[in-house]
Order: sequence, then structure tokens, then C-alpha cells
Amino acid sequence: MFSSLLSNGQPLTPALSELMVPWWSFTKTVLAATALSLVRDGLIGLDDPLPDQLFTLRQLLRHEAGLADYGELAAYHAAVKNNEPAWPADEMMHRLDGTRLRYKPGSGWRYSNVGYLLVGRLIERLTDMTLEEAVIQRALSPFGLSNVRFAKTRADMQTTASGSALQYDPAWVYHGLLIGQISQAALFLDQLFCAGLLSTRLLEEMQTARTLGGPIPGRPWLTPGYGLGVMQGKIEGGYSLCGHTGGGPGSVIAVYRLCDGEKSVCCAAFETGASEGAVEAYVVEQLKRALRQGG
Repeated sequence: MFSSLLSNGQPLTPALSELMVPWWSFTKTVLAATALSLVRDGLIGLDDPLPDQLFTLRQLLRHEAGLADYGELAAYHAAVKNNEPAWPADEMMHRLDGTRLRYKPGSGWRYSNVGYLLVGRLIERLTDMTLEEAVIQRALSPFGLSNVRFAKTRADMQTTASGSALQYDPAWVYHGLLIGQISQAALFLDQLFCAGLLSTRLLEEMQTARTLGGPIPGRPWLTPGYGLGVMQGKIEGGYSLCGHTGGGPGSVIAVYRLCDGEKSVCCAAFETGASEGAVEAYVVEQLKRALRQGG
């Protein structure tokens, strides 16, 4: 297991400067932070309906917009397994009937990568930048993260420690796939909640989660939930865990934060050939240990 641990912003493990990994769905947390910077700047309201849509930005970020997910398509999984080139986004949306809402926005919950594709398009429209330019300017550069980028080709994946994903076309991640150092993933989550990028109110909105039921077998969640681009919920010990897990062909990343009073710890871990639950459990163990030891 490769990992990076921070306590109150200070690294507790040596930086693995050469180890680049795919951030998989932790990318959603970065996209959410970028989108919330637009709310901060008055370019959009969290609860304003999006142009020509029935759902709001809050509902998109919290997977409550009524959208389906391309992971439901058997043909998608077959194509990824066969290392085929990604379909164009319009073709994916056609195959999925992706513009049809599956439930009234706000009335249900369904994890949707399509929702975050639309978040990315909204960011581009409101900033008049490419998604990469906007994410760098609004979410990465403010924290000094200069070695994180979007993977665009199979060759980009070959620069990462991603196991069987080396032949993977990152365009299959339609909202974009960030790659970067493990230490920078931990640093991003730490700085997001400590460095003043977003107001206290927006950070509270980000962590206001929709509860999604009870314990998940094989995973540390007692009351899992989803906020605005973050997985948020209770775990053993009375702690509230906040961050995101992501997985793709051959590997898993989990990036989480725990707080105890004025003390905060962040941990990012990455492993090939592991389950999401195993990597999450490792992260939780490292976080709790750091809190017990006082950082």
C-alpha cells in the first residue's frame, strides 16, 4: 500500500515524489471544489436551476439530479475490459439515453458520472476556459499543486503506477481523470478545508450529506452519505469521515480526512489489485492512529 499522511497540514510520511497515480473518482472532489469557487464568485447559485435543465448545481454535485450512469451499460464494461477506445461523449449519452431523468431531481439518489460530466461542462461555460485550465487556476494552483494534470491518452496512463490500467483509455472517464502524486492528493484535501479557498459556509454546504442507509459490508462506513463531491459519514469511534474513494481497472485510491477538536489528519492511499473496502480500511487505521498519537 502506498500512502501519504498529513497532520494539521504537516507531512508525517516522506513524499513519494516519483509515484504518479490515477485519482479516479477523487477527481470529483476537485471538480466540486472548482464548481464551488464559481458559487463563491457569484457566477452561479447552488440552488439555481441550470440553463435548460430541471436540476441545480447542488443536485448535480450530490448525485440527486435524476441522471443515470454509464456504468449501468454492459457494453461499456465490455469495451473497457477489451481495452477499446472510449466512445465519444455524444455516443455514450445516446447509448445511455443520458438526458432522460430517471427520477424527479431532489427526490432520490443515484451515483452518476454523467452528472459530473455536466459539472465539467458547466465550469467550462461559466469560466470560458477549458476544464483543465479552470481546475488548475481555481483549485490546484491556489494550493501550489503543480504536478497534477488530466490524463488524456493511454501514454499518460503509462506514466502512472496503475497496474492493469496501463492500456486503459482515460477518455472513458467522461468527467476527466486527474493523475498526480499520492502526497498531493492528501495535500489537496487538507488544504481544501484549511486554506481559505472556500468560505466556512460553502465548506459546511460541501459536507452536508444525504444519508444513504446503514453499514456497508466490508467497508468502514456506519452511516454512509454523500455531500457536494465528497463521501461523508460516521465510522466507528464517533468520527465523521470526509473525502472520496475512486477505483478503475486494476487500482483503488482513497483520500480522507478526520478531525478531533482542533486537530485534523488527512491520508491518501493507493493500491493495485485491492478492493475499495481494503484501501478505505487502511486509510481509516492510519487516520485514527495519527489522532491517538497526537500527530
